[in-house]
Parts: sequence; C-alpha cells; structure tokens
Amino acid sequence: MEEMEEELKCPVCGSFYREPIILPCSHNLCQACARNILVQTPDSESPQSRRASGSAVSDYDYLDLDKMSLYSEADSGYGSYGGFASAPTTPCQKSPNGVRVFPPAAPPPPAALAPPPPPRNACLTCPQCHRSLVLDERGLRGFPRNRLLEGVIDRYQQGRAAALRCQLCEKAPKEAAVMCEQCDVFYCDPCRLRCHPPRGPLAKHRLVPPAQGRVSRRLSPRKISTCTDHELENHSMYCVQCKSPVCYQCLEEGKHSSHEVKALGAMWKLHKSQLSQALNGLSDRAKEAKEFLVQLRNMVQQIQENSVEFEACLVAQCDALIDALNRRKAQLLSRVNKEHEHKLKVVRDQISHCTVKLRQTTGLMEYCLEVIKENDPSGFLQISDALIRRVHLTEDQWGKGTLTPRMTTDFDLNLDNAPLLQSIHQLDFVQMKVPAPPILQLEECCTHNNSATLSWKQPPLSTVQVEGYILELDDGNGGQFREVYVGKETMCTVDGLHFNSTYSARVKAFNKSGVSPYSKTLVLQTSEDTQSEEQTLPFPVPLERSQLRRMSPFSSTLNLQPSFSGRSYFELRSSAHQLSLHSSLQSLNSAGCSFDTQGSPYSQLVDIKKMVAVAWFSFDPASAHADIIFSNDNLTVTCNSYDDRVVLGKTGFSKGLHYWELSIDRYDNHPDPAFGVARIDVLKDAMLGKDDKAWAMYVDNNRSWFMHNNSHTNRTEGGITKGATVGVLLDLTRRTLTFSINEDQQGPVAFENLEGLFFPAVSLNRNVQVTLHTGLPVPEFYASRSAMP
Repeated sequence: MEEMEEELKCPVCGSFYREPIILPCSHNLCQACARNILVQTPDSESPQSRRASGSAVSDYDYLDLDKMSLYSEADSGYGSYGGFASAPTTPCQKSPNGVRVFPPAAPPPPAALAPPPPPRNACLTCPQCHRSLVLDERGLRGFPRNRLLEGVIDRYQQGRAAALRCQLCEKAPKEAAVMCEQCDVFYCDPCRLRCHPPRGPLAKHRLVPPAQGRVSRRLSPRKISTCTDHELENHSMYCVQCKSPVCYQCLEEGKHSSHEVKALGAMWKLHKSQLSQALNGLSDRAKEAKEFLVQLRNMVQQIQENSVEFEACLVAQCDALIDALNRRKAQLLSRVNKEHEHKLKVVRDQISHCTVKLRQTTGLMEYCLEVIKENDPSGFLQISDALIRRVHLTEDQWGKGTLTPRMTTDFDLNLDNAPLLQSIHQLDFVQMKVPAPPILQLEECCTHNNSATLSWKQPPLSTVQVEGYILELDDGNGGQFREVYVGKETMCTVDGLHFNSTYSARVKAFNKSGVSPYSKTLVLQTSEDTQSEEQTLPFPVPLERSQLRRMSPFSSTLNLQPSFSGRSYFELRSSAHQLSLHSSLQSLNSAGCSFDTQGSPYSQLVDIKKMVAVAWFSFDPASAHADIIFSNDNLTVTCNSYDDRVVLGKTGFSKGLHYWELSIDRYDNHPDPAFGVARIDVLKDAMLGKDDKAWAMYVDNNRSWFMHNNSHTNRTEGGITKGATVGVLLDLTRRTLTFSINEDQQGPVAFENLEGLFFPAVSLNRNVQVTLHTGLPVPEFYASRSAMP
C-alpha cells in the first residue's frame, strides 16, 4: 500500500488530493491547486477571437499550443504559454514531488473569503504532461470531480492510521474521542467542547466512538457523481466517442446525437474487466521485476564476496611473487658471496706466494753481496757460475706474470633486471573465467547425404573471450563422442558420415582459463538422396572470394580468383570425375558488396549439373592399421609391412546402390591384394576375408577368388597388373556384392544376402599401392541388368 501513496498526491501541492478534478489529459489536480495555476488571457488573444478574426495565426488552437514552446521550455525551468501574446513569462516552480508547476500571473488577492470566479478567458497547463487547456465559460466546473479517487484516499488514510486523530487540532492532533455522524468529523474532548457544544442544533447530532465512526464512514453510501453540465442529473449513460459518462439531459439536448452511447453499468463492467486483464499482465511484469531485484541483490552480495575472495587471491599471488623474488635475491647474494670469497682467496694466495718468493730473492741477493765482498779469486770463481745462473733464473721467474694480479677488483656480474621490470610493469589481469557454453543455431544446421553442417554462436550477453571451439560427434550408434573439429570458426561441415544414421553433436568453447560446458546436444539424421540421378541446382555466384568451411578434403570448394581487370574467374570441383565450370563475373565496386543501383549486383544464376545419388568418401586413418601409409588426401594407400594390413573407408552403407573403383598404382612381386566390404570391427592385421567380418575378392596377376570367413569360392580367370582398375558394386537393395576388373565383371554375383552396415575395405602389403575413386555412376554391365524386368 505504501507504494501507492505517490499516486494519491497532487503534483502541485504534494499532499493528498482534496476535491480532485479530472483534466482532459486524464491527470488529476486539487481544485484549489487548479485555481491557483490558472493564467488569464485577454479577449483579443483568446483562441476564439483569433479564429473569428481570421488572422494569419488563426489556425493555432489549444491543441497547437501543446506543440509550441511549452514542451521545449519545460526542461529549461522557464515556460511561456505560447499562442497568448500577453501571457507572462515566469520561471516555473517545483512541487514537493518534483513536478514543475507554472504559477499564476499575479498572486491572488489577500483575505479573500471565497475563491474568485475564474476569468472569462483562462488557460490551465497540466503540470505533468504540460498540455495547455483552455477553459470555457463554466471554468473549473467544466472538469468532472474524481469521487473515486477521493474514496481511495479515504480508505488509504483510514487503513494507515493506527489511532484516529482529531481533525480540528491546530498543531499536534490529539487522539479522537468521538465522531459526529452528521458532521463526519473526528473530535478530541477539548475540540468537541469548543467546536461542537451539546446545545442548539448540535444537540441533535449523534456522537459515536471513533472506531464505530470509522466503520460507519466506510459503510456509508458513496455520493453519486452528477453531470458537470447538469448538476441535478446523475450519470446514466456512457459516450464511447467522448469517453465520458453523460446524463439523460445531455442526450436530450443532442450533444451526443451522432455518438455511440452505451449503458453506464455495462461499460463499467467492461472497463473493469479490461483493467483486470491489463493488471494481470502488469502483475506478471511486477513479479518478474521483484524476482529480478532479488537476483540483483544477490548479485550485490555475490560481488562483495567475490571481491573479498579475489583481493585475498591477489594478495596471495603478489606475496608469492615477493617470496619468489626474495628467494631469488638470496640465491643471487649467495653467488655474489661466493665470487667475493673466490677473489679474496686468489689474491691472498698470490700475496702468500709473492711473499715467499720475495723472501727467497732477498736472501739470494744478500748472499751474493757477501760473496762479492770475498777477496779469494779461486774460491769466487768456483761458485760464481752457479750464482749467476741462480740470479738469472730467479729474475726470469719474476718476469713470467708473477707481478701481475691474478684477479681483478671488479665483480664481473651484471644483474639483468630489465625483463623482470618490464614484466612487473606489464603485470595485469587476464580473463580468469571459462567461456559460457555455445548455442547451436538450429536454423543453420542441416544434413545432406553423408555430410552434416553445424553452426553455433556464443550467448548474446557473454563477455568472456573465446579462443576456439571443439565440435564432437558420436559414432552414429549412440557410442562415445569424438572430436571432429578444433578451431576458431563457428561453422563446420563434417563429411564421411553413414547414410540413414542418427548422430548426436555437441560443441564447447575454450580459452586460456579452461573449457566451457557442452552445449545442448543436437540430434542429426542422415539420409540418402532418393531424387533422380541428375538434378539442376541454381547456384548464386557471390561477389567476393569465399571458401566453404569443411572438414573433408573432398568437400566442394568455391574459389573466386581475379583473372583480368574488371572480371573474375571461378571453378567448382570436388574430384577428377566432377564437372568444372568457368564463368566471368562482374567485379566488386570500390564500396564492396553493395545492393544499391550503382553497386555491382549478383551475377545471374548458373545451373550446375551435379550427381546427387552418389557418395563421396576417402580412406579412414582413424580405423586403419598403424602400418598403412596415406597420401593424396587419404585417397591413396600403401603399407610399410610385408604382411597384409586392412584399411576401411570413412563412409558406411546400409541402404542403396553404391559403386567405387580402385586403381593399381604399383604392383610388385605378386602381392595378392584383396578388395571388398567389411564390418567396422574387422581384423586389421590379416588378409581381407580371413574372418566372418569381411566379404572380399583377392587377386594375383592371373586369377581372382572370392573369400569370406577364410573360405575360397568361384575361382575365375583374370588378374591385375599395374594400371588395372578394380570395381566394387554394393547393391543393398538386392543385398548383393559384385566385382569387376577393367570394367569386366568377375564371375557371377560374388556374395548374396548381405544385411547390415558395410564399409569399403582393402587389404594390401608394401608391394601394392592403390588409389580410391568415388562418386561414380553404376557401370553399364550392371545398369543394363538392373533395367531388365
């Protein structure tokens, strides 16, 4: 209820409405406040006189006043009533609730016992919407009284007051003692004795306790609103065009003769129902707003908790850096001390050595001087040669760097702290949160034949930086997921899927801080195209270089490359068996890709003949034996072992008619390769057909055999050499497998009653190299047989 209080206060005086009136703009004013803000206009400047005079500005009526200076000047604090030349320009005031109010031109006369009648030509400006309203000859009596608002205010005040107060106390109202039902006033005892003495006419009034008076006031019948034009008539009808209640006399006078008029009670119920419905929607919004406020308050608390936690983490990290720096400081000081001790030891050793040497030299010099003093020639000559050699030898010993310091006084250490200082200056916060899970865009995800295109994006409100995405698919049988794409793109096409299989796809984002949760899992259904053999597809050629993002090297790539000035050249190709198209296109203008009349529009559509009922696939490195060697975008395989090793194709088949060929690129020393189909769990280190998971034809240079579960059948003449082509035709409609060499069928149907999921398969050793060719039409020998009834 407290939130409703602002709705019950006058925008001018800021108090509860007293005798409120309804303005044509649907806002309310106290009648006294409306009288205070009236502005008088001269007769010559009234809109009626202007229209009568036919002046140049006669087209301005009171609706035009709303579009003039009131709107532009309301925000500046000053306003003039446009359209009235003599209207005063006075600064606006603010009511207690902050609404700007335009004061009257002159203050009302003092000591007025009764409010003066409004001037003949008066203008009233709504303080809320600033719409100017021109009063007619009835003045403020022309505005209806809002008795409903009065009743709401009475109930609000009664419900809010804990104890009823006297209504006549001048200062602090005392608690009411009685209520007069006739006066409808609450009295305290002093005010009752002074203002309502029990004598004269007042003696007949009935005084009741305040609580009883509150109940009787609440249960008293409401005053019925009367017509503003006919005060003695009650409202009985409702004018739909005027949107106001009217009385019977208004209808008799013909004021609403051409208007739609309905019963007051029916419209009352209808508008109550409409208001209730509108309140239901508003109530839902208010409920959401309350929940949102709770969420925001929880966010405030969470932010404070996270701030404390983050500050503690930051302090711990900085302390760890300081500890690491102190430890490094101790290590560096230890190295300096070691260098200091080393230098001192070297210098001290040199001092000791030179001291000993100098003492020996001094002794030798003193001994030689004493020998020179001797006068015995023969004795001197006996030792002179030896002394001379000793003196020269000692002199030479002093000359071999002995008098050079072995250690410098400088420390040959220079602390390189520039990188560390730079790192400290560059020390900053990085994104610490993992990204939000991506959202798969269902409208851009699709499947076609054995490929699936998936598109995703980050949530709109996500601000965490993303470095890349990881797309995962299961194996088509509800098994484990495997990564099929890792990169920065938000769209990927995955080829080599099984026909008529169901896959589950999911994607996650990652950055330096970690990996996001997975997106919602998307279920995809691949299906084989059952359209006619050829289909004409309209292909719009874009105006800029683009490349379809796909995971398979066999995916169609559209490249636009400049061939000469003002033209472009494009080529669409997927393999040697597919059509190549050439076309010249209008180039981009300087503004780029534009759709205006001066820009370069899209070229005409080019019809591309494309085989749609065929499968394009390659060998699968993931399921192959480790000895298999791949090249040519996984189309060519060989082996580095002398033993037979098995490799499968990437696409599995369970329905339809499929044909592929393998050309023999190298064939040395009779290696006996095998060709056919196999289950996904076939043995990879044995010849194809040695177990019950493969159906194959193995050949040498003279003959061929069909083999399954290590059983040989139907030996036929006709082998292979280098350059030969082996064809494999899998007809799952008839559940048969047929082989051909150089377009000649090898015997009858090789295998029958095939059911399930089959993968193209080859077994070979290091003496064989083969290349796979896919997307081929059915050979003539089988097509003619299929056409037979």
